[in-house]
Amino acid sequence: MLLDTASLYFRAYFGVPDSVRAPDGTPVNAVRGLLDFIARLVQDHRPDDLVACMDFDWRPAWRVELIPTYKAHRVAEEAPEGAGVDQEEVPDTLSPQVPVIDEVLDAIGIARVGAAHYEADDVIGTLTGRATGPVDIVTGDRDLFQLVDDERGVRVLYPVKGVGTLQLVDESYVREKYGVSGRGYAELALLRGDPSDGLPGVPGVGEKTAAKLLAAHGDLAGIMAAVDDPAAKLTPTQRKRLAEARPYVEVAPKVVQVASDVALPAFDPALPRSPRDPGGVEALAERWGLGGSLRRLLSTLQG
Repeated sequence: MLLDTASLYFRAYFGVPDSVRAPDGTPVNAVRGLLDFIARLVQDHRPDDLVACMDFDWRPAWRVELIPTYKAHRVAEEAPEGAGVDQEEVPDTLSPQVPVIDEVLDAIGIARVGAAHYEADDVIGTLTGRATGPVDIVTGDRDLFQLVDDERGVRVLYPVKGVGTLQLVDESYVREKYGVSGRGYAELALLRGDPSDGLPGVPGVGEKTAAKLLAAHGDLAGIMAAVDDPAAKLTPTQRKRLAEARPYVEVAPKVVQVASDVALPAFDPALPRSPRDPGGVEALAERWGLGGSLRRLLSTLQG
């Protein structure tokens, strides 16, 4: 089981009231919400391995170089050139909770894995590619639908309501909802565009048109080959817009498709049965008032 950790703690933050606070008054709604979510996932699915995949770089420079608008609207503060990562716009009361989440996961012994210059999506793509058995990806980000693969047992558990109701996303779901296979979802997304990620898409090509183009021409390469083929079945407007968007279409796949070859540190993915650092867990529970949320997770891990 691979967790898109930031996606999940953002959802926890907005799903749990910020009246949930530590003894000193610091909000811990995202921390406790995430712990409850993990407890529920372990209870319901009992994975052998559990990895919290992290955004060590939420807006990698190599993606921005290809598409400058990539996540640009979410930048709170730009880092000086060559001097780190742009600061993401995050609610004031969420930012202080992220280091607490890191400390708690480490003390429990849940593997927390990231890589410099890569997003959690890329870590998930790499670990999914390495997996020798079924994989459940837990995320609120539809971009990861591109990894769904029935033959390999790769599916997405997508939170629909809070953190308690999950949509199981397999190949039949993706095809019924979007008209493409899991593998085709990335190409549909880049054609359609995604304002939340700053991807412009091809003007005039929405989700349904993108699905029809992919069905008619097989894949993105087939669509662009059709642009140059006068006999291909494209409307004059489609042909013109796709031709004008060629510079975007040529670079967008590298931006939209998750990486599958990220160098990752050594780690133990096994689901812990007991805390790696019991004293640390106890201190964190007291310091941040994690109470029932932490107890429930530890109890669930023990089985």
